[in-house]
Amino acid sequence: MLLFEILAEQRIRDAIANGEFDNLPGAGQPIDFEDELFVSPEQRMVSRILKRAGLVPSDVSMRQAIARLREEIKQLPEDDAQTENKRRELTYLLLKVEEERGFS
Repeated sequence: MLLFEILAEQRIRDAIANGEFDNLPGAGQPIDFEDELFVSPEQRMVSRILKRAGLVPSDVSMRQAIARLREEIKQLPEDDAQTENKRRELTYLLLKVEEERGFS
């Protein structure tokens, strides 16, 4: 890590510890990603339509499933058939995400 990055991270941690970010406008509110500057208006429109229809892109749903499986695996005993099945499912999803990333 570069010295600049280390210093920046330390200043951010100090500011958080001192409560400097506690009363910022919009604190605690969800971030509105519909106004992303680097996304074309067409892509924003498509994303908005999908979101309103309750649809989630496949990569997002796979990442949600991966996070859910990781949490489930933490709760299961190490040497258990169910744990092994969950690990296989997790491995499959991780490979699928990597495969889709390679074809993007």
